[in-house]
Formats: sequence, structure tokens, C-alpha cells
Amino acid sequence: MAHGKRYRDLATKVDTSRVYSLDEALPLLKETASVKFDETVDIGIKLGIDPRKADQMVRGTVSLPKGTGRQVRVAVFAKGDKEKEASDAGADFVGLDDLVERIEGGWLDFDVAVATPDSMSAVGKLGKLLGPRGLMPSPKAGTVTFEVGTAVKQIKQGRIQFKTDRTANIHGILGKMSFSYQDLRTNLLAFVAELNRLRPKTYKGQYIRSIYISATMGPSIKLDPKEISELARKEEI
Repeated sequence: MAHGKRYRDLATKVDTSRVYSLDEALPLLKETASVKFDETVDIGIKLGIDPRKADQMVRGTVSLPKGTGRQVRVAVFAKGDKEKEASDAGADFVGLDDLVERIEGGWLDFDVAVATPDSMSAVGKLGKLLGPRGLMPSPKAGTVTFEVGTAVKQIKQGRIQFKTDRTANIHGILGKMSFSYQDLRTNLLAFVAELNRLRPKTYKGQYIRSIYISATMGPSIKLDPKEISELARKEEI
């Protein structure tokens, strides 16, 4: 894909043959930002695992300490007292049969779905609509739970989901370009610390092969995975 002049100009700031330390990368990241809008900061991590093996699949959630910087629309499938609990916690859309009917009609104007276990018989019908978009509630992702109030609050405050794709890559976000260096650093290390915690017990070898960060519209900056993993471990202590 051909890139525009702006991207090519920004790309000259990044030496693609280099591996940058975190203290070098974050200021450089700011230099690659657009002045037109507050871009999202993306992270891409290549793992050494084999995603074809069920016992090596890595997926989970992480609560970014400094949040994501964006408004997340949460839909909750629940009934009875759990509807009120979800609404009180800040859910944008709450219901069950009516919500299922809206989605069957083509409405998908939300970012994350949460469901109580007793609502999954109704939600299960939406698998073909929600699954391909990554919106299907899942116990492993913490989005099938009776603790809907807690789940909604955590998601609103910055909890994100991630999982390895078929090429063993993980993609996530770290916040917005307007975040301070320290806030981006804190979120990045929290992300990697959780990834390290989820390392499959059966995997032997170099777990994190590479880490890249970038502005949504900017060039990628390669980080030192050993340095980042070590910093993440220190942050946990």
C-alpha cells in the first residue's frame, strides 16, 4: 500500500534498523503524531508461541491504570435486579429480549458486550453476528458474569481485551497521544506485565519476540522486548 507524503515525512524520523529503548521511543512517538486529532497509541506484540496449539493460546484482559482515553459504549444483557445494577454502573444499553431483537435487526452501535450467565441462552443466538466482530461475551474475557456492575465500571475505566491471532500477534491500545510520557509508560508496562503473567506453562523459548508502538496514523517504533519485560517485572514488585 502506498503511503502519503505526510506519512513518508514522519517515517524519516524513525530508524527502522534500530531497536529503541522505552525512554527514547516515547518522545519519538510524540514526534510522529498528527496535529489534526488526538490519535490512539497502538501496540503490537509478536509472541513465540504456536497459536494452533490450544494450550499455547494467549488471551485475556488488562485494566490500563491510566485508562484508554476514549469513550467505550457498553451493552449489557441482563434481567431483573442485574439490569438496574448495570445501569447504575454506567452501562449505555441494558436489556435482554429487546436488546437481542435490536441486534438481530442490524443494530451494533456498541463497543463491548457483557452478559449474565443466565442470559446466555438468549445471547447465544447472536453468535454469528457478534462473534466475527469480537463482540460476543465470553467468560474468559470476564464479560460473562453476574458481577455486571463491576465489569461495566472496569471496562469504562480502561479494561481492554486481547488475544493472539493466527500468526501469534497481539494488538492493543495504550491510550491517546495526548497522554503524558509517564501515563503511556505505565499503561504499556501494565499490558506487558499481564501478558507475561499469561505465559503458557507448556511453552519453552523466547516468549515475547518483538514489540512495536505507533500512533494510529504514524510509523511503527521497535522496542527492546527484553528491556520492556524486565521493566514490567519491576513494576509488579
